This record gives sequence, C-alpha cells and structure tokens, in this order.
Amino acid sequence: MKFNILGGIVAAVVVLALIVGYSSLFTVYQTDQAIVVRLGEPVRVVSDAGLHFKLPLIENVISIDKRILDLENPAQEVIAADQKRLVVDAFARYRVSDPLKFYQAIGAIEGANARLSTLLNSALRRVLGEAPSIDIVRNKRAQLMAAVRTQLQNEAEAFGISVVDTRIRRADLPEQNSQAVYQRMQTERQRQAAEFRALGNQKAAEIRAKADRDVTVLTAEAQSKAEQTRGDGDAERNRIYAQAYGQDPDFFDFYRSMQAYEASLKSGDTRMLLQPDSNFFRYFGDPMGKTKPPAK
Repeated sequence: MKFNILGGIVAAVVVLALIVGYSSLFTVYQTDQAIVVRLGEPVRVVSDAGLHFKLPLIENVISIDKRILDLENPAQEVIAADQKRLVVDAFARYRVSDPLKFYQAIGAIEGANARLSTLLNSALRRVLGEAPSIDIVRNKRAQLMAAVRTQLQNEAEAFGISVVDTRIRRADLPEQNSQAVYQRMQTERQRQAAEFRALGNQKAAEIRAKADRDVTVLTAEAQSKAEQTRGDGDAERNRIYAQAYGQDPDFFDFYRSMQAYEASLKSGDTRMLLQPDSNFFRYFGDPMGKTKPPAK
C-alpha cells in the first residue's frame, strides 16, 4: 500500500516537472521577434530565432512580426495648392524597429495599421496641399512621396515603427470632374477637327483655283503658240507660192485654178451662176488658160 502511494507521488511530481519544463520553453521563429512579459510588465526582447527560456506561470511571450508589412490606405480626396481636387490612392511599407516601444505604445499590428493610416492621411494632406496638381500627377511625384515618407517616419518613430516606403498608386480627378474634363477635351478636339477640315477645304480650293488658272494659262499659251505656228506655216506657204509663181506664172495659175475647181465642183452641189466666158472657166476652153477676145 505504501509502495502504491509513493509511486503515485513520484508520477505526479514527474508530470508536474514536465509541465513546468514545457511551460518554461518558447520558440522564436525567423520572421518574428518576442517580448517576454512578467506579470504584465515587459522584461526583455528576444530577437534571435530559436528555443528560449522563461519563468513558467509568471512570464508570457508576445510575438511581433519583424518583416516588412503593408499598409493599404483607402483612397481619399485631397485639395492641391491650385485648389483642384484629386482622389489619391496611396500605400506604405513599414517594419517594427523597436518591439518594446511598439508594445508599450500600440500593442498589436492591427492597432499599428489604424494609427499609421491616420498619420499617412495627415501627411498626404499636408504635403500634397502645398503642391500644384500637375506636380502631384506627373512632375514631382517622387519628391512629394519622399516628403510624405519623411513626415510619416518622424511621427511613427514614437511607436517603434520604421517607415520603409510610401507611394501614390493613383491620383485622379473626382468622377464628376473627370466627366467635365472629358467633355471639355472632347469639345476641344471637335473644334480642332472642324478647324483642320476648314483649313483642308481652304487649301483644296486654293489648289483647285491654281490648277484652273494653270490650265487657262497653258491653254492660252498653247493656242497662242498654235496660232503663231499656223501663221508661220501660212507665211511659209505664201512664200513658196510666191516663189513658185515667180518661177512659172502659167503653171501657178493652172494649179490655183485646179484647186478652185476641186473646192467648187463638189459632188451634189455643182450649181453656179457665172457667165460662160468668165475667167473662172478659162482652162475649159483652152488648156493654156488663154481667154478669147470678146466678139465684136
């Protein structure tokens, strides 16, 4: 009986020792850092990964992620220095650099996200409110984001947080303003298109007028040259006729008479009203073309 009681006491002591030994061990992973809390008060920070010891029952371990964390900020409306409203969608990256200060000031990652979101909104409004909209959208976005990161970092240091980066994902006009700008751009493009068409029609009319003028000038020049050529031909013909007449007047008279007969005595129209002894028919009565003296 005594042996059974002693065995039970030993077994209970062994089980209790195992429970105490197990509760005095904790593991820190490579992605985490731990804070050992004794009766609600933090006593030390453990940053090295591996197996570590703590006092059982009176000490607890709180794990905090030491990786770079994302802060997704909802889009908000910002008024730029030129009084234009912009919808800005920004985000931030941060890590817990001082876990003890982080635990004492905030306590958890969810609380850090809520606090940093408020600080990021305030920094965006301060920095972007001093810059014109063109710098926010295009010209100086990198410089403005650096200024936002600097301001956010200065405020986040009090919570043991180090801000790695801040960026603007999108900066657009509000929906109603975007529609108005789109309509204005569409009207401007339509005006430009109408202006281009008017200039094109004017240029086309100028080209047609120049072409018509060139055609008129070329036609007149061609007609003038044709008349000049025709006059030169007639002059050359008359010169040849005159030269031929000077060489053989009788043959020239005969040739000219034959041409007159050919032109006058056409088929179907041979009626003529002339005297029989007219000089026109002198080669009909005499092959030499000599006219008979009138009868006495």
